[in-house]
Amino acid sequence: MFQNWSKRLSVLALAAPLTILCQALPADDQDSPEKILLKDYQPKSIYKIPKTTVPKAKYPIIDMHSHPYAATPEQIAEWVKNMDAVGVEKTIILTMATGAEFDLIYQKYAQYPDRFELWCGFDYTGYEQPGFGPAATKELERCYRVGARGVGELGDKGKGMSFGKTRAVGLHPDDPRMDALFQKCAGLKMPVNIHVADPIWMYEKMDNTNDGLMNAYRWRLDNQPDIVGHSGMIDILERTVKKHPQTIFIACHFANLDYDLTRLGQLLDRYPNLYADIAARYAETAPIPRFVSRFYAKYSERLLYGTDMGFAAGMYRITFRVLETLDEHFYETKQFGYHWSLNGFGLPDSILKKLYRENALKILKKR
Repeated sequence: MFQNWSKRLSVLALAAPLTILCQALPADDQDSPEKILLKDYQPKSIYKIPKTTVPKAKYPIIDMHSHPYAATPEQIAEWVKNMDAVGVEKTIILTMATGAEFDLIYQKYAQYPDRFELWCGFDYTGYEQPGFGPAATKELERCYRVGARGVGELGDKGKGMSFGKTRAVGLHPDDPRMDALFQKCAGLKMPVNIHVADPIWMYEKMDNTNDGLMNAYRWRLDNQPDIVGHSGMIDILERTVKKHPQTIFIACHFANLDYDLTRLGQLLDRYPNLYADIAARYAETAPIPRFVSRFYAKYSERLLYGTDMGFAAGMYRITFRVLETLDEHFYETKQFGYHWSLNGFGLPDSILKKLYRENALKILKKR
């Protein structure tokens, strides 16, 4: 028994200096691991593995998802310069605008008609009143005459159409009040870019089990009352696409099914008028490269390249690294709001050509 106690005392003696050291740390020491906030966690990979820089896309690109980020002629010229440097042939600008706002945006980009294509929004004014529809359809036709060649980005995260200045609470895409607008899009051959739901992590509890917490908390939807859940929003998308088979729909951001691509694949199988863009979902898919690569291969005819992340040259090059290389375990915490490590898909040339340009041309040339 004496020997056992002797051993315990020896262990305590060895541990004592460490205890004292820990206690001696300043209470406000920001380098202490216990004081690192999740929002400040920006790990760096220490693996000695290949790191590939892709300065220019392997094939010409049509970016099917961007917004009017550039506000001045100088900024637009800089954007075009960056597009030339990285290999982007054309960019689709989803204005989400109507009326004078759309006209103003259109005029700004009109000096580069071969490099930018402008899409408008829907005017939801009076959506809650009887007789909604004809005026909105008339405005859509007017935007088309100005130069709009598609519609989007429409959006519904669960409370109704909410992109643009008007918040049409309770008006979902499958609502009969939307039918005339989508039918007019078919008649004018205007594709519709539609955003339903948000990444699943935004709907989950904001606790220590949410592995997307770093980004999810900023965009959280779990605390929103009277909101349609994630799965319910996908059901709404399906009913909308099914109801309007002559209208081309582009479900942006993988329809926010980046966590369940099997379900997205089922929708693509059922509805030939549905496409999906990959914009701003690189961080959500790059952690599972093998599964996602197989998805790209199976649905290579229905996926569209998009960014939705500004117009800096470095931004484009990050997307190329994910799509074109087989790099492993790298971080882009400044570009994406997650702490996950990313991996490249190493997509073959046949898929890259379709993703970057050919699938977009199938849609754009139908008009």
